[in-house]
Amino acid sequence: EYPPYDGWYNNRAHPEWGTVDGPLTRSLPSHYADGTYAPSGGERPNPRTISQNTMAGNTGMGSSTNRTALLVFFGQQVVEEILDAQRPGCPPEYFNIKIPKGDPLYDANGTGEVEIPFLRSRYDMSSTGYSPNNPRQQLNEITPFIDGGLTYGINKAWSDALRLLKKNWELASYKGEGKFPIENSLGLPLANPPPPRDHELKSATRFFRLGNPRGNENPFLLAFGMLWFRHHNWLARYLRDQHGNWSDEKVYNEARVLNIAVHQKIIMYDWLPLFLGECSGILGLNGTCEPLPNYTGYKSAIHPGITHVFQSAAMRIGHTLVPPGVFRRSKYNTECTFINTTLKTAGERHAFQEAHVNKPGLRTCNTYWNSVVSDMSDFQSDIDKLLMGMASQIAEKEDNIITPDLRGSVFGPLDFSRRDLMALNIQRGRDHGLPDYNTARESFGLKKRVSFEEINPVLFQNNANNVPFQLLQDLNDTHGGDISKMDVWTGGLLETLPTGPGELFRLIIRDQFLRIRDGDRFWFENTKNGLLTPSELEFVRNTTIRDVILRTNPNLDPNFDIQQNPFQWLSSDPLALCPQPMQLNETDMEECTSPKTFDYFTGSEWSYALTFASFGLFTLGSKALLKHYLKTEKYQLRKKIKKWLKKMFKNSEQKNTAIGTSTTMECIFLKQGNHKHSIQLKQCKIHLTTASGRQNLRTIDLTKSKDVLISTAYNRGRNTMFLRADKDTHDLVLKFNDAEERDSFIARCINFLHANNVPHKVNDMSLKQLMEKASTSQMRDEVLQKFFKAALSVSLKLEDGGKYEVLNNKEARKFIHIELSKKEFADYLKLKPTSMFVDQMFTTADTDGSGSISFREFLDIMVLFTKGSPKDKAKLMFDMYDLDKSGELSMKEFKVMLRSMMDMVNASVATEQMDELVNTMLTTHGYQNKESLTLNDFQIIMNKYSNELSEASIVPGVTLLKSCGFLIFFLNPSWKVQYVRRKVQEQGRQFVIMPKSSYCHLVFRKSPAKLPRNKSRVEIKVNKKVFKAGKINSWIMALENYIQNYRLQIFWLTLYLLVLAGIFIERAYFYSVEREFAGLRRIAGYGVSITRGAASAMMFTYSSLLVTMCRNTITALRETFLHLYIPFDSAIIMHRIIAWLALTFTAMHILGHSLNIYSISTQTPGDLTCLFRDYWRPSHELPKFHYWCWQTITGITGVLLTLVVIVMYTFASDYSRRRVFQWFWWTHNLGYIFYFFMVLHGSGFLVQDPFFYYFFLGPAILYTLDKLYSLSRSKCEISVVYAELLPSDVTHLEFKRPVSFNYKAGQWVRIACLSQSPNEYHPFTLTSAPHEETLKVHIRAVGPWTMNLRNIYNPDVLRDSPYPKLYLDGPFGEGHQDWYKYDVAVLVGGGIGVTPFAAILKDLVNMAQSGVRIQCKKVYFMWVTRDQKQYEWLTDIIQEVETKDLNDLVDTHIFITQFPEKFDLRTTMLYICERQFQKVAGKSLFTGLRAVTHFGRPEFKSFFVSLTEEHPQVDKFGVFSCGPPPMTNEVDKTCSKLNKYEGPSFLHHFENF
Repeated sequence: EYPPYDGWYNNRAHPEWGTVDGPLTRSLPSHYADGTYAPSGGERPNPRTISQNTMAGNTGMGSSTNRTALLVFFGQQVVEEILDAQRPGCPPEYFNIKIPKGDPLYDANGTGEVEIPFLRSRYDMSSTGYSPNNPRQQLNEITPFIDGGLTYGINKAWSDALRLLKKNWELASYKGEGKFPIENSLGLPLANPPPPRDHELKSATRFFRLGNPRGNENPFLLAFGMLWFRHHNWLARYLRDQHGNWSDEKVYNEARVLNIAVHQKIIMYDWLPLFLGECSGILGLNGTCEPLPNYTGYKSAIHPGITHVFQSAAMRIGHTLVPPGVFRRSKYNTECTFINTTLKTAGERHAFQEAHVNKPGLRTCNTYWNSVVSDMSDFQSDIDKLLMGMASQIAEKEDNIITPDLRGSVFGPLDFSRRDLMALNIQRGRDHGLPDYNTARESFGLKKRVSFEEINPVLFQNNANNVPFQLLQDLNDTHGGDISKMDVWTGGLLETLPTGPGELFRLIIRDQFLRIRDGDRFWFENTKNGLLTPSELEFVRNTTIRDVILRTNPNLDPNFDIQQNPFQWLSSDPLALCPQPMQLNETDMEECTSPKTFDYFTGSEWSYALTFASFGLFTLGSKALLKHYLKTEKYQLRKKIKKWLKKMFKNSEQKNTAIGTSTTMECIFLKQGNHKHSIQLKQCKIHLTTASGRQNLRTIDLTKSKDVLISTAYNRGRNTMFLRADKDTHDLVLKFNDAEERDSFIARCINFLHANNVPHKVNDMSLKQLMEKASTSQMRDEVLQKFFKAALSVSLKLEDGGKYEVLNNKEARKFIHIELSKKEFADYLKLKPTSMFVDQMFTTADTDGSGSISFREFLDIMVLFTKGSPKDKAKLMFDMYDLDKSGELSMKEFKVMLRSMMDMVNASVATEQMDELVNTMLTTHGYQNKESLTLNDFQIIMNKYSNELSEASIVPGVTLLKSCGFLIFFLNPSWKVQYVRRKVQEQGRQFVIMPKSSYCHLVFRKSPAKLPRNKSRVEIKVNKKVFKAGKINSWIMALENYIQNYRLQIFWLTLYLLVLAGIFIERAYFYSVEREFAGLRRIAGYGVSITRGAASAMMFTYSSLLVTMCRNTITALRETFLHLYIPFDSAIIMHRIIAWLALTFTAMHILGHSLNIYSISTQTPGDLTCLFRDYWRPSHELPKFHYWCWQTITGITGVLLTLVVIVMYTFASDYSRRRVFQWFWWTHNLGYIFYFFMVLHGSGFLVQDPFFYYFFLGPAILYTLDKLYSLSRSKCEISVVYAELLPSDVTHLEFKRPVSFNYKAGQWVRIACLSQSPNEYHPFTLTSAPHEETLKVHIRAVGPWTMNLRNIYNPDVLRDSPYPKLYLDGPFGEGHQDWYKYDVAVLVGGGIGVTPFAAILKDLVNMAQSGVRIQCKKVYFMWVTRDQKQYEWLTDIIQEVETKDLNDLVDTHIFITQFPEKFDLRTTMLYICERQFQKVAGKSLFTGLRAVTHFGRPEFKSFFVSLTEEHPQVDKFGVFSCGPPPMTNEVDKTCSKLNKYEGPSFLHHFENF
């Protein structure tokens, strides 16, 4: 059995004793400040102060017993053989040493802010440090046995890396020469601090492969590593020659056993006795001292572990012997030659510093981690010169004085290149919880010292004039006269005697080595282990260090080159032929390089700034690309228009040279922007048109002006002007393309003015003055708003509750001189200036025929309409349409009046229908034979509608109602004044005037008491609910309604947010509390807690997004009872909410890590190696920001993820989705790449183990299955059988129905057009019914894709070509498909949102005709549209339904909303015409349907209440709405409000577009 490499099972009873990474043992009780882990010695002096005051002094005094430097550095290799507890803990715990202010070496500037970095030792985190019963125990990373770890490594893998592949009984050598170990090209993890001489990191490949990671620390330690390396190969060759039949492995292991045995013998019996010294000195002071006992055999009960006090204090006694430098000498040749320092061995930095050349020896402080350079330079081919030099050199004196090379210039990290090793020794003892000096003595049974003098009477001689007295004084001052504050290391060092270590340290060292010897089963003297034969044992006992040196350096002459005992220089030794020329002193040698600092962020500045700047630029670039694309599209369109205009203007000039045209910008809003227009001069009139020239925006007749002012700007606004005509309402402010074009236009204007003798002036001013003097249309609008308000204030004495200012009479007089143009009057009525109604009304109001309406004229006409009687209003209408002023209305004039009313709502009425309507109205009153109507006849006809006329008004938004003697009025909605409603019972008929939006509507209904039994009780009214005044009440009501409307959505969203918050808080808490001292948390603070919480929240949100996109799953689930509890129809809304949450946490994560990575980039390499163990890098490379961001899997994937997120969210906005849907589609497909990078991002193990899959796997599997199901059907090409372009930009497509395609009315599909993009799908509701053989959709062209689709299926484009095919995916479910589950269903469609109901209506009628038994017995369909022309395609479907609906299942009502914003005289006339025609023809005058047509928006509350009266047996009504949000919200609010009361419930399902 050969000795193990890692120490396991050396002790069979306790196999873990003496193992690698075993805990240090305690021979002293721990004295942690808290009893568990907090460092001890908080009350003790500053370590640096102790070092300065008690360990400084003159060096250059030789050892009292002539110990050599060889003994000193052999002792260092002994320590490296049995002890390595220098590696800091992980995570790092800093216990820095404060530098006293003004320290001459470290704080020359006197800042008082300098600290020596100190990291606490690594400890057993798994089982220690949790209670005083089990305090923190530091670890020894190698075995405590003398088992060749320095030569062979501490594990089999390391050992194998040191051997040859062939002849592997030898250790591999450099270039196969056998002199040096092989170089570290393999990349063994050797220690590689920066050499303080050069203050830069160097590659570890320059080192030799040794068994100990620290074997290359300095040339002296390296020399012994090479010595034992060579000795193994010498032994292996010797054994190979003796035993030719042995295998390579046996030769290797036998040589290893012999080499270890020799090492054990030399340490224990040659080096240790001399190092400890004789007991005479200690016994002379009445101390305790025992010699080393003889070996009596292996003792399994003895623990060989290294003690804390040995590691942290006692064994460091060798530091007092370390010289400031080491001699090198050549072989003896009648005389001895000691080699001075050369340029190379002093370092390249001294190449031109003559003061540092030709100095004796190698300076200790400048050789740290430069051992290879020193040994391989100056043509040295071997280590003999160094070994001979150390053997001849006397070590430093055994005292309290430490060389500056250790006490201030030992190596450190880049940020603190030189440290004080003595201060580190003291701090290490406190880190390990060592007690004070006296407590340690007492624990070992030694007498406590009462005073400082008792520590070492030999050292402290009572002489006030010598140095020892000053030392005693400094010692007393430093410790405040309290010996209990002295550390073990300080006291033990002061005990040092000329013979060696003092009483305490000698006892500790002796005990440690005896336990190592007696507790080692493989000790060479243990004959029971069977490792050595008697002859081999005798060979080992006879071998000395001199023998080893001579065997490994055959060029040395044993008779001259080295003394008999290289550990001690004795002049009596006949072989001591080369004594040192002098005792080395630091003043005789090259200087130690000064301490230096380093900023680890150096080199990261540009990469850090550019990386995050690139994110911002990429975001801006994405938006700029989007806008550029849209701008290019607009430019191309503008280019076409400009080309057309140019052609048109050219033709115009050829026809009439008096016509001039220019392209200009009209300044509408001085501070907000301009509009691109075209301006023409024609027949002394200025015509301002749109850029296309199709619409005239403004006309200025210069011939009617008595004075014209033209002002131009003369500075930077040379292309700007304004024209003011005295008869015009406001100035024309123009901005031309350039000054030349402006001057050309002005010249043409002046020519016109001269030709027509119109006075005019032209002046110049600055651009600023021009803009200040100009009166724009915006200014005019502001004046007109005050004008109308003044008119209302004067005529109605309007009060608004103090919320808005009421104009007094003085203020109203300001507007007495303002006059309205015809266009402004038409704009006020929200009608076209060319409307006959406007023309007649304007002529009637303009009593003085001035061509404008003054304030008084406007007031008169308004008073008539607000306070006039029905006869007065009827007379006004009569006079307006008595075109020839004959006092009678001809039948033609009567028809003109009715048709002008219909034109205002874009109503299209056939001539036959108009004739039928007029004849019916005349016949009803007996006037069918009259050719004209007198005023009396007209008033008799209108008397039937006197109630309507009495309430009619011309004031937009104002209706007067009289109730209880009070004057109640309605204002324009922008004034937000409270309004009420009134009901008047008259002749069994109820008239209700209710406002909606900014206008009111009159609704008729039979009184319920007088309804026949077979008549429906269902009410259709136009109204608006009443709000209480005040913002608070409005807010409360809105909140209540919102909560009631979206209670399920609010519940699930709240639940989701709570879960999300829990995930965020859990991770934040974990990194803030549970991992308080771990990982990034230690270097980046609580920012890590935020970023880790955000990371987990991102994982959850991005995974949740997949669930919301499982359309097929959602469609299937909503068919189950779960739809009662889960709002599946809100999946898309939830998708958007989650996406915004994900973006929020992504931003938090990115911003947080921008700070975290900055913090990482400022840390030491050692800390980063600890914190990020999975990120290997060469030890000489500093990980900069660009390394973490661009060279790690976590960093690069983080960058890519950020870019993908920027692109996806930029093109997912409503703005881009509506304009460039294809880009939205493409970028959203980056989601697959995004999730791939998310998985890679976490797999980097940068901060924690990946657990994204916890969140991702479930949703990913569900989404994959759902997507596979869609793909299985979506890639089948579907033929289009019919396409038609309908009015209002609606495209009707009819395509084949797949065999297995089953759907319900109200469901939707996704289609992709092969002629556009086969992978770009858009959702559309099916307008076909399930019983139809084909599928149909009606698509309104509102975006690029739908517009292109309309163009693709344009017959003029297709001609004889076949229809392009489609891809089909679906069907998918929405709430509308459940219409048949209710006894009574109410369908409310707005605009294009009526498409799902087209299919439902056809399906309903088909099922009724087919005799299919369904639950639904009645359907009320309400269609809200701007005008009947907008969706004429639907009238065909409704007409088909009405034709087939023999059982009266469907009750249809159409609401036309596009007409002037009020319930006024015009609307009244529309009602009159519609009601009259409905009575006569049984169908609508405007739509031709039996459905009732209403003008205005539906009032849902009264309608739903009347449904309960009509269907008292129904307990649940299904309400389905689809359209713009305001409409669906109103339906939802009404349903929610009615559901609060006892009675039937209204279950609302809606969809917005």
